[in-house]
Amino acid sequence: MDTIHWKRSMDFHQLCTFETFQQLWSHYGYGGNFPDVIEEEFRRIKGATYLDHAAATLYPESLVRDYCRDISTNVYGNPHSHHPSSTLTHDTVEGVRYRVLQHFNTTPEEYSVIFTSGCTAALKLVAESFPWRPPTESEAGSHFCYLTDSHTSVVGMRGLTSGRGVVALPVSPLELENRAKDEAQGEGVICETPHLFCYPAQSNFSGRRYPLSHVKSIQARRLYPACDHQGRWFVLLDAASYVSCSSLNLQDCPADFIPISFYKMFGFPTGLGALLVRNDAAGILKKTYFGGGTAAAYLSGEDYYVQAANISDRFEDGTVAFLDIIAVNHGFEALYRITGAHTFGLARYTYMLLSSLCHGNGRPVAQMYTEGQFESPITQGAILNFNLMDSNGHIIGYSQVHRMASLYNIHVRTGCFCNTGACQSFLGITNEQMKSNLQAGHVCGDNIDLVDGQPTGSVRVSFGYMSTFEDCQKFLNFVAECFVEKPVTVDQERMQKLKTATTASEASKEYPLIKVTNGEIYKVEEKKPTEASLKGFGRRDSNSHGEAYTLTNIYIYPIKSCGAYEVHDWPVGQLGLLYDRGWMVVNGNGVCLSQKRETRLCLIRPQVHLPSNKLLLQASGMDTISVPLENNTQLHRGIRVCHTKVCGDRVETVDCGDEAASWLSDFLGQPCRLIRQRPDFTREMKKRLGRGTYITTTSSSLSLVNEAQYLMINVASVELIQKLMSSRFEHTIRYSKCAVRFRANLVIAGVEPFEEDNWSHLIIGSTRFMVAGPCGRCQMVGTDQDTGTKTKEPLMSLSAARTGKVTFGVYLSHQLPESSTAATVLSVGSLVQPEPHSSSTIQL
Repeated sequence: MDTIHWKRSMDFHQLCTFETFQQLWSHYGYGGNFPDVIEEEFRRIKGATYLDHAAATLYPESLVRDYCRDISTNVYGNPHSHHPSSTLTHDTVEGVRYRVLQHFNTTPEEYSVIFTSGCTAALKLVAESFPWRPPTESEAGSHFCYLTDSHTSVVGMRGLTSGRGVVALPVSPLELENRAKDEAQGEGVICETPHLFCYPAQSNFSGRRYPLSHVKSIQARRLYPACDHQGRWFVLLDAASYVSCSSLNLQDCPADFIPISFYKMFGFPTGLGALLVRNDAAGILKKTYFGGGTAAAYLSGEDYYVQAANISDRFEDGTVAFLDIIAVNHGFEALYRITGAHTFGLARYTYMLLSSLCHGNGRPVAQMYTEGQFESPITQGAILNFNLMDSNGHIIGYSQVHRMASLYNIHVRTGCFCNTGACQSFLGITNEQMKSNLQAGHVCGDNIDLVDGQPTGSVRVSFGYMSTFEDCQKFLNFVAECFVEKPVTVDQERMQKLKTATTASEASKEYPLIKVTNGEIYKVEEKKPTEASLKGFGRRDSNSHGEAYTLTNIYIYPIKSCGAYEVHDWPVGQLGLLYDRGWMVVNGNGVCLSQKRETRLCLIRPQVHLPSNKLLLQASGMDTISVPLENNTQLHRGIRVCHTKVCGDRVETVDCGDEAASWLSDFLGQPCRLIRQRPDFTREMKKRLGRGTYITTTSSSLSLVNEAQYLMINVASVELIQKLMSSRFEHTIRYSKCAVRFRANLVIAGVEPFEEDNWSHLIIGSTRFMVAGPCGRCQMVGTDQDTGTKTKEPLMSLSAARTGKVTFGVYLSHQLPESSTAATVLSVGSLVQPEPHSSSTIQL
């Protein structure tokens, strides 16, 4: 009795205060005013205590609001088509793929994202596509191995493998490490038999976190069962539960297959998941069924099928849920705004009090199901699993707890949580008892919580980013009020041990952003450009050297698809004209905007001011603002790398800040950001083989241009087009208005129209350029660059003028020696010396 009395000496209600919680965990909230965030983002849950985040977390209101605004203001078509709305969808979906990879700290070179209907569908895809080998007389077959603490959807893969003669081997957590070998197991003979080992990064039953280092250990055949079986071992890391509250760094654990569900991370959209596949492992997956979009070619009358080369295309049967995928982008935005670091703290605090709570007679109130004592977020997630007991030590059925919790508007999960292996292990239920329970009428998901006095399941409480201390307090008070024989007591000795237990260092952020360092792009002796006259365009120099060609104009387009900036002398760098297409405007989903989608871009007139190291943004009716030409490393240390596409190529960029974003959004009337190409990112020029077909060359590196470093046009060619246009329309098309629509970098004065099509190289001043081919014109030339309105004259006239070939101007490229430190400068008035092809014909 003295011992019991000593335990009662600590008051439960004194412990169940925010002050006590703060003593145990200092990181709480989102770094700002936490109550305001809850009020703004989760007002709909007022009065409810939601503690089932492991099943589905709650979506912030801004996610749905921004998503609805997005799909209400943009037209998204089927990405398998090729019209503008389909292209927007395709580019947005690709942008989301990059963002998913960025979130897991990897790249498209290392991993591919296959969108599925959820984590279970991703697991099923692996099971159906993995190259299982049945045993033969000379060789052992594949092994399908899984940790017993695995979700039903993982164990269910066994249903497919067993029909193929594959050995299914359940592995207990204890066996995994106890039967490990000290060193990686080398192969006496080469054996390529594929095996698959599956384990959860975090148990959805108990929240136990298994070492991510197991990935490399299994692949290297150090851990059991890989160390006992020759062959090539692949690892499937079930990350669905883990990533709901923690970041997963695939640089540290390069698993071959990682299935996830997005509603576990964002709460919305549901019914969408993904399989992250390591590209080195993707080649082993074999498909049998093929749906729309997955075939490069097939015949309906013959068993002939060629799969798509792209990994994602190959496995995404039919049209992906593109509107749901677009919602994922807004999910990431919301997640980065509200991510907190207190989920483990809340779970640990609740565990300490619940596991120390006692009835008036000193008996414990809760039977906890956990490995360890919540020492560290490295080994334990924000999940508590337990059963409550009465004052006689008998288990209180989870259905009774569930019904009472519902009366208090407390939302918890009960049962076995689709994890029979962990349920059996923690509750001590044998296989025979499981079968006996089934015969007694108990099935998964029902309310039969006790059979012969023994529990068939338990209660689970799980926390999310929006969980509050008040959620813990209400839950603990609910348990004390409804299930504790009074007076409520606390095991002080246990509490003290838990309070003083060594914990891992508390991370201030559970979702660290990927940090980048922005260096300088060029180091050249820059010559201050002289402002060229904006009157007229590309007129021939009256002092031209006889039949020689002359460079008459130089234009740079600092921001892709925005207005031109004319210069007289300008430095040349490794990527082309210095700062040409160094920036671009993207919409709220990170998709590049062009005049094909937003014609008003041409009314933005950026200027590069080299002396002040500033890019000036100017437009009628707007105040001029500036952004630095060369990024300050310190200012950009916390900025995420952005991924987008330019002309089908993935490019890495960095954001230019909120001021530029606000300026562009106000002018264009939609959410926009200004981004620039990441300095250390290399994009190689491609050579066109045919419509939509390119090969990569190593001769030239590109900025954010479409296909080549420069576009050059010939004054004589423009004049011919201008005459043809004027003859076709009642009004006269001014020469300058016609010419500026072609958005050239270099304008030369030539003799014959379109003779530049017959050149292989040319020298301007002292710089030699290669002619990469004609520019295939798009509908952008139908935009009046002075007003931002669309017209049809240029495209129609070009088609007629060029015998159906809608091309105009030629692409140029060069390759400067990387070791060159001397500045190369192009100047208006320089001589142009062409080198024609040995034999060719010119078509007009």
